[in-house]
Amino acid sequence: MPDFLLYALLSGLGVAVVAGPLGAFAVWRRMAYFGDTLAHSALLGVTFGLLLQINLNFAVAMGCLLLALVLVALQQNRLLATDTLLGILSHSTLALGLVTLSLFTDSRIDLLAYLFGDILSANRADVITIWLISLVVGALLIWLWRPLLAITVHEELAQVEGVRVTAVRTALMLLMALVIAIAMKVVGALLITALLIIPAAASRRLTHTPEHMAIGASLLGCLSVGGGLAASFLWDTPAGPSIVLSAALLFVLSLLVRQPR
Repeated sequence: MPDFLLYALLSGLGVAVVAGPLGAFAVWRRMAYFGDTLAHSALLGVTFGLLLQINLNFAVAMGCLLLALVLVALQQNRLLATDTLLGILSHSTLALGLVTLSLFTDSRIDLLAYLFGDILSANRADVITIWLISLVVGALLIWLWRPLLAITVHEELAQVEGVRVTAVRTALMLLMALVIAIAMKVVGALLITALLIIPAAASRRLTHTPEHMAIGASLLGCLSVGGGLAASFLWDTPAGPSIVLSAALLFVLSLLVRQPR
């Protein structure tokens, strides 16, 4: 296996392993639009990284984390309905990111790489960074698993039982922001949410417990990465979109399987 393909595979697997459980919560809590908003804001992180001349991956991560905190604060104030707020922020941040990036005429910016991913250019440092963040996010998910399930089932009941609902909900959003930041390298800003949602949706049809669904989503995500990279290598197709199409194919196949009782 060529080195570039091995690094791409390891990077994709690092994202898919942790995107599975997070995607399960995104499906249960209907947070797909939240993921889109964070993903679109990643382009603003690239802009700030160029302006401040700092590492772009770090800038994207900080941008996603800051927007997640802003969303939490705005949701608490209830100025607008959540879906309206997310719709405004999602398209506004995407447009602002595209416009500001276009102003950097003296910089060599591969816009398509940010929009659709550039996993085939992953190197050893990218692999190490992705897996370190994935391990941290995975450990925090295991630690917060029961509180997260509690607020997903019934927030008011969880609060009565002593769960700090706001803190746990904020932690989930921050973890999702971190994963979206590292997933930008794999599938790009426009397709990140697909890698979160599609494997989780397919796993939901094949499993009957939350834990099994989270594990199944991780496995299906890994299969999507492997299948997408294989298709890209064999037929010279874009790697990021090929991974998403592979996930979509697995979802279609899951529709043919009778759901467990």
